Amino acid sequence: MKKQQSDLPKLAAPAQRALAGAGIQNLKDLTKFSEAQIKALHGIGPNALKELNRAMQANGMSFAKK
Repeated sequence: MKKQQSDLPKLAAPAQRALAGAGIQNLKDLTKFSEAQIKALHGIGPNALKELNRAMQANGMSFAKK
């Protein structure tokens, strides 16, 4: 079984802490959350959200529809 490593884009430290605090370690984890849920995390700003969206789309993924 392949070790799951972070494929998250490089984000500012507050955004990295926000994702880590929510238990998000990779893009697959992000698919369990809606965009609104991620946006509501303290430390996630417009730039971080844009980068996350870009990385997810590049990998054929999207936020959950909630």
